[in-house]
Amino acid sequence: MIRRNDTLLINEADRLQLQSMVRSHSMPHSLVRRARIILLSGDGQSNRAVAQRCGVSAPAVSHWRRRYQERGLAGLHDEPRPGRPRTHDDEEVAALIKLVVGSKPEHATHWSVSSAAAHTGIPKSTVGRYFALFGLQPRRSKDFKSSTALFFSEKVRDIVGLYLNPPDNTLVLCVDEKSQLQALKHTQSMLPLSLRCTEDVICEYYCHYTSLFAALEILHGKLIRMCKLPNRQQQFLAFMNQLDQSVPERLDIHLISHNCGTPESREVRAWFAKRPRYHLHYTPTYGHWLKQLERWFGLIMQQAIRRGSFRNVGEIVQKIDTYVSNYNMHKQPLIWTVSTDTLKNDLISYSFLHK
Repeated sequence: MIRRNDTLLINEADRLQLQSMVRSHSMPHSLVRRARIILLSGDGQSNRAVAQRCGVSAPAVSHWRRRYQERGLAGLHDEPRPGRPRTHDDEEVAALIKLVVGSKPEHATHWSVSSAAAHTGIPKSTVGRYFALFGLQPRRSKDFKSSTALFFSEKVRDIVGLYLNPPDNTLVLCVDEKSQLQALKHTQSMLPLSLRCTEDVICEYYCHYTSLFAALEILHGKLIRMCKLPNRQQQFLAFMNQLDQSVPERLDIHLISHNCGTPESREVRAWFAKRPRYHLHYTPTYGHWLKQLERWFGLIMQQAIRRGSFRNVGEIVQKIDTYVSNYNMHKQPLIWTVSTDTLKNDLISYSFLHK
């Protein structure tokens, strides 16, 4: 005699959730099958019929029916399974982290997985996992340079303010020069790129030099450039005359530049004194990262110059012209992405460190 089961009662909210679980393609198969068992049981089918349709045993159907009646949808999930207890408690892990971060080994410049394991008695595999978990990389280092400029924070806020909120009826330009730009001519042809092989470049070359002056329009990303042979002061004045003629007279011009070299010469200062519509904003010492034009110099070096081979200066000038023309056709402004709060906190930290 087959014992008849009572129909499993399922409320409407649970039924909708169960139907969603059954249709899911990302949930584990075991969880989807349990949801289907509950839905079929809610339709009044017997445990044996549900077991045949779901490919499980009748006791398994009875088990998940009981779990749902006792705990609801939460009962369909697996219970936490007991595993191996932790060998090292929080205090030992904290001592390991404090050791690596706050001290150095006696006969080395930094801790390694092996040396930290030998010092603490924790297995190397476990130390390696904790290094990865907490992002510890004592083998790596980064270079930095602190600025010695006066009013560093004020200069940073001034330049970032031009990026984020430029004045009306003005043109904001970032002006800089790439001096001693190398035009390399390799003594042999480069080996072609092929599958699983990089492009091989001969290390012997002849070198030609030129200087690249450029101005980047902050609002639209348009670039103005000029290449000249070495003579920095005359180059810069020629470039500024070209720039002055290309900008309508009705606009004031805010120039972001560095505070050393050519812009500080007597002739250049006299040139700016005759043109009151120009407003200079100098980046602080070691603050070249504030100039958006530095990012563009990086782009042209990576994409057009560094891996090229040029027989003379004329070829590299032609290459720069082609790159700039294509860049201006598809120009996009560079976006300042550092938030105001982050910049403010960094400047506060900088001021505190340099008091």
